[in-house]
Amino acid sequence: MSTRSRPDTVRPSIADHLAREIFSGRYQPGDFVPKEVDLAERFAINRSAVRSDLRQLVDVGIIERISGHGSKVREYDAWNILDPLVTDWMTRYATPNPEIQREILAFRLDVEPYVAMTAARRATARDLVAIEEAFEGMGQNLHGGNGEAGRLHSDYDVAFHVAIYKATHNIVWAQLSHILRPSIYMLIEKSNVSASDPEESLERHRQLMECIRARRPREAFLAAQAVLAGTADALGIPPGDAILGSQLDLPPTQA
Repeated sequence: MSTRSRPDTVRPSIADHLAREIFSGRYQPGDFVPKEVDLAERFAINRSAVRSDLRQLVDVGIIERISGHGSKVREYDAWNILDPLVTDWMTRYATPNPEIQREILAFRLDVEPYVAMTAARRATARDLVAIEEAFEGMGQNLHGGNGEAGRLHSDYDVAFHVAIYKATHNIVWAQLSHILRPSIYMLIEKSNVSASDPEESLERHRQLMECIRARRPREAFLAAQAVLAGTADALGIPPGDAILGSQLDLPPTQA
């Protein structure tokens, strides 16, 4: 019986190739991607297959077809970044693109302090256990660098934030945590590698956990802001001037 492997008959994905080029920043909003005929020749596939793949990018708002001109990359605010296909591309390809990172971070800065505040009011004992287990996993793999321990640290870091979303006991927030998981992971993986003081980052997470455990919504809000400010600093990304709630007059902690 022959031991030769069967030839790989899976055709290249033009959608995947272009997504890599767009999310990495090679093609910016307003740029035209290569024409159908050029892509068909380059990848040795027929134009109908190219057209089908381009349709994937059109359907999620990343490119638009302009009759007689080709396909142009749309502005970031037109992209359906919550589509599972887009979040998958984002996780794999967007790390070199600071503009995408900045947009995701700005969203998290706007949303997650409110999520933490709500979790501090509604978290059950089971929720607190999930948050604590994730935190302990982060600590056990704190100095993993780029190795297996580093990956585990990032996994536990994501689990920590997802557990806080779930602790709101709001069905929309809980579902959103699953949708956002790839984009959260992208920022966390990059920031954990570049963080100048991992212990300080871990301490910010501990403070957030303790605020939720002690049912102190105001302090949880501020602690979540501090965690994300640390992420912004590690990534070298200015958090922006118009952060929702940055000037919020939060009510005092209830005695």
